[in-house]
Amino acid sequence: MSEANEKNKLTASMNEEIAEQDEKKEFVPENPDELYGKLIKLVRENMTENDVSLVEKAYFIAKKAHEGQFRFSGEPYIIHPVSVAIILYNLGMDGESMAAALLHDVVEDTDMTKENIQEEFGEDVANLVEGVTKLGKVPIFTKEEQQAENVRKMLMAMSQDIRVIIIKLADRIHNMRTLSFMRPDKRREKAQETLEIYAPIAHRLGIRGVKEELEDLAISYLDPVAYKEIRDRLEQQQSKRKEYLDSIQKKISERIKLVVPNASISGRIKSVHGIYRKMYMQGKSFDEIYDIYAVRIIVDDVIDCYNCLGIIHDMFKSIPGRFKDYISTPKANMYQSLHTTVIGDEGIPFEVQIRTWEMHRTAEYGVAAHWKYKLGMSGRQKFEEKFSWIRQLLESQNVSENPQDIVNTIKTDLVQEEVFVFTPKGTVINLPAGATVVDFAYAIHSAVGNRMVGAKVDGRIVPIDYVVKTGEIVEIITSSQQNKGPSRDWLKFVKTSGARNKIRSWFKKERREENILEGKMEVEREFKRNFIRLNDQQFDKFILEVAQRQRFNSADDFFAAIGYGGVSLNKMMPHIKDEYVKEFKQPEPVEEDVIKITKPSQKKRTKSQDGVVIEGIDNCLIKLSKCCSPVPGDKIIGFITRGHGVSIHKRDCTNVPKVIELADEPDRWIPAGWDESVKEDFTATVSIACLDRVGLMADVSKMIADMRVMIYGINTKSKKDGRASLELTIGVNGIEHLNSVMAKLRKINGVLDVERSNS
Repeated sequence: MSEANEKNKLTASMNEEIAEQDEKKEFVPENPDELYGKLIKLVRENMTENDVSLVEKAYFIAKKAHEGQFRFSGEPYIIHPVSVAIILYNLGMDGESMAAALLHDVVEDTDMTKENIQEEFGEDVANLVEGVTKLGKVPIFTKEEQQAENVRKMLMAMSQDIRVIIIKLADRIHNMRTLSFMRPDKRREKAQETLEIYAPIAHRLGIRGVKEELEDLAISYLDPVAYKEIRDRLEQQQSKRKEYLDSIQKKISERIKLVVPNASISGRIKSVHGIYRKMYMQGKSFDEIYDIYAVRIIVDDVIDCYNCLGIIHDMFKSIPGRFKDYISTPKANMYQSLHTTVIGDEGIPFEVQIRTWEMHRTAEYGVAAHWKYKLGMSGRQKFEEKFSWIRQLLESQNVSENPQDIVNTIKTDLVQEEVFVFTPKGTVINLPAGATVVDFAYAIHSAVGNRMVGAKVDGRIVPIDYVVKTGEIVEIITSSQQNKGPSRDWLKFVKTSGARNKIRSWFKKERREENILEGKMEVEREFKRNFIRLNDQQFDKFILEVAQRQRFNSADDFFAAIGYGGVSLNKMMPHIKDEYVKEFKQPEPVEEDVIKITKPSQKKRTKSQDGVVIEGIDNCLIKLSKCCSPVPGDKIIGFITRGHGVSIHKRDCTNVPKVIELADEPDRWIPAGWDESVKEDFTATVSIACLDRVGLMADVSKMIADMRVMIYGINTKSKKDGRASLELTIGVNGIEHLNSVMAKLRKINGVLDVERSNS
């Protein structure tokens, strides 16, 4: 039996068991006094007396405040803040940061207040604690919006003191290390949030160690089978890898030290998540990943970096297109290094990274490495300029009323590979991979983007949606007309949220009347489609209430935001419909799932060719509705159509009123059920969320074929984040058969979720 087929036998619950067992094997309960002893010893040996005093005082206050509280692991709660403080010490943070870490949960979980902390430790520590304190629930509709609002608050705190996010990242690391003690659904939720929000922020701040640990911990819960496979593969090759790297290091050292005597040469291995991304999201095999092995050369001066590069290219054959100079063009997170991939005598490719000691500190610790030197730099402004992206990110969100945009920004702008593009004057502009000339124009200035009519790349005219590449020189052609503005079509292909929000901002300011009209028309269309009937006075009052709940000052502002794309009306409609029912319908209380329907006195039972039994109608055409595709086992109801017989819907179909008596024409809804002897096949559609990997469709098809299930339709779509979605229309004989098929599909390697589609 093949390895792939063996993996297909693992269920979702087995996946969770693997992650939980691995985590609990490594987990050793800490003794609070011993852990604090380790912390205070480090602080006394390497930090100032003031730092020692702050940490000691914070520990004893936190210990008393958390007395009697325990974590899910059963440990005393004080273990958590002490562990976070140790992580911060290892990152080189100051005493105030460590004191804030020790106190970061006391405001939320105990009787202590910010004022108490300020009185004992000063304003800086109090502000850090307030910034890091877990964010409370906010009164908004969806979980996604709540997450977006939490991220917005976190970034606002970062813009005031960058130490806030470093403490928050250390807090998340320790929580992820002990995640196995939470419920399975909470584990996946926290792991997904870590991968999508916290790891990209750590990457953007340049803290490599934190980023890689967060990614590895997250993927061990999200895809434990793949994580274990990669980890086992690395462990199997450990001795062979060490021997290979040692031989390469020796060869390089013998040559390098003749020219650069003080060079430090070491080997490294790519992180599990780094390998995972390339194997399961780019469809590469383990042997096709060139930078699993790497040699790092650290020297004193920049000139020595380029001297070493020449020696490496003289010793080994370089792979074309695999050289990157991040010294002359640093990454946005301050990372600097030379990267080149070469092939050794054994035919095995490996990467060589060359940097100075200062570059190495920045590569490992990012902003944390710079914090201790902040006051010694040529002014506060130079340090703060490195993190202007935080303020720019926040400012770009101010033009959009959709809070989800800020989460999308972190998922895209902060995590993508970068390209480096030049202006005609030689200025380097950093953009995420896939960015277009329009993104480039808006990265220069809003006015340049708004007046853009075309672009030249390396002297050639290119299309407006041209995707830029590293090293290209881009010239933006602008119009002299003052009323020139962007096109709405640009929103379909721009990559960066900054460009998208600036385009929306222009339409918001310059086309307000047009936006209001378009927005109002869209609201009226959606109301009509959702059977919301209001007279003019009711409509105005109801819309104003909806607008105010969405933080708009007037109905026109709400319409305008819909018109230029600042908010999504589709996402709000379920909540709007619920509010409409509460305010204008106010039904008599009925028991859940109990439907009051007036039945005809004559009760005839008729069976259709689709196995449906209805009451009160004979010799009538009966058809299964395509909007919800009911199958035997579903609760169903019939709707008498005009001229087309009776349409059968699932009882929870979006087109079926929750309370029949409140429907516009309640008499047209009639009881229906399934005949017990029905044997026909019915079509049902299932949606599969999965990782985009080679062979996935073949595995799905084989699984379906093995169950002798007919496939009537397939629709696939790849996404930019390495995932894909599949829609299968299949033949089943009932809800139990459908559930069995879905359960089998969930076992396939790379499948993240399977659910029944109502569309």
